[in-house]
Amino acid sequence: MKTRPRRLTVDLSAYPDLVVIYLGMRVNRLRGLKTLLDFGGRISKAVAARPDGLLLHENLIYSLVPPHLGMRQYWRDFESLETWARSLPHQEWWQTFLRDSGGTGFWHETYSMRGGMEAIYVDVNAPLGLMRFGQTQPARGSMFSARARLRLPGEPKLPPAVPESASADQSS
Repeated sequence: MKTRPRRLTVDLSAYPDLVVIYLGMRVNRLRGLKTLLDFGGRISKAVAARPDGLLLHENLIYSLVPPHLGMRQYWRDFESLETWARSLPHQEWWQTFLRDSGGTGFWHETYSMRGGMEAIYVDVNAPLGLMRFGQTQPARGSMFSARARLRLPGEPKLPPAVPESASADQSS
């Protein structure tokens, strides 16, 4: 007997400031496998600690060849996400990664219920996501922070994990 598909939607009115972020790490060189596995374990521990504002975390496989893993996270609001990203352990991970990407490329794309999208790509060798059709530019000045890229008002509660002046691409 045929049954009609059950069509559902979700009422997000309780989450007016919801932010969804997709993140990914792609292996660029063989040593990147170790980096990918190392970061995966660290992220699992951080998620298990249930950071304030994180509503849901889902692991994703973007591709097996090359290995490209990631996640989708739903945050109560941008301030919760930003505070977590500028605190330990994430702050330390980002500092370490920006000193040496370990044979991988990293990216994230953020989408806000209030409107706006932003993205960052570090050592991503082949265009993906928004960079496949959008114009890329160095992450400097008004394009340095996610808050600025989303054009959100106000100041972050914490300084960036890595100040713009320490960014490797300052000479470009």
